[in-house]
Amino acid sequence: MDNVFFNLIDSVLTERESFNRIWFAGGKTQPPQFSYQVNFPRLELVLKGEYINQLDDGDNGICQISLMGGDAIYIPPNSWNKPSWNTECSVLSLLFGKRQLGFSLVSKTKDSPKFYDVQKHSIQAWTGHAVDPILTALNMLATEHQQQPMDEHLLQALLSYTQNMLHVPLHQSKNRTEDLYQGICIYIQENFHRAISRDTIANRFNITPNHLSRLFRQQGHMRLADYICWVRIERAKFMLRQYPFRLTEIASRCGFVDVNYFCRVFKNKTGRTPSEYRGVT
Repeated sequence: MDNVFFNLIDSVLTERESFNRIWFAGGKTQPPQFSYQVNFPRLELVLKGEYINQLDDGDNGICQISLMGGDAIYIPPNSWNKPSWNTECSVLSLLFGKRQLGFSLVSKTKDSPKFYDVQKHSIQAWTGHAVDPILTALNMLATEHQQQPMDEHLLQALLSYTQNMLHVPLHQSKNRTEDLYQGICIYIQENFHRAISRDTIANRFNITPNHLSRLFRQQGHMRLADYICWVRIERAKFMLRQYPFRLTEIASRCGFVDVNYFCRVFKNKTGRTPSEYRGVT
């Protein structure tokens, strides 16, 4: 991980001694288009400015919230949030994968069409660590949609675990190739609904397209295109089970530009059409 970014994240986590307010995202209400929804937990910390989001708050469906510096959102697996990015803000996201811990820092100025600072890194995470019951407890509390005294203690424990993970690479040898591969996998899982390709992903991680292809053959034992397709089909299966979206809507939300192509790929990968899959699950 870049030393400057490492020091920034470490200082942010050290200074975060308390939270002004903690929000929990849900996943029962149908998510709006372009919502962020992945199958691993996320914690978003507002560092400064105003961060406006749409959330599923459980009892009242979709609501809009305004978070300020010192606030946080916890998003359980397969729950969602939708930032508006129309205000000036700086947000740090922590992504807790099974094997990787991802970091995403995004800064935005008001009325600007682009972000002026976007940094994404990932490191290997410990397995079988106490973080698992912490995340399980937070996922359970998220269903209650109401801040409780235990919430802040659990989030502080999560930040403590994250800091421990940050310091491990300083004392242990790292497999940089494995870290790069896992970081790209996280990126694809976050952006599967967008028009991502070999060239755009390679450009995002400052590597050549050929290097990217070799990386997936060596580390993932599959082609990059096959991995992107797998992520999209898995998300489509989740949406077919969870929401009554039309097939055109699911195709669009999963990154397929054509519903007929989506149906052909889905049947090829699962042995059933999307309608057949929805009917038996």
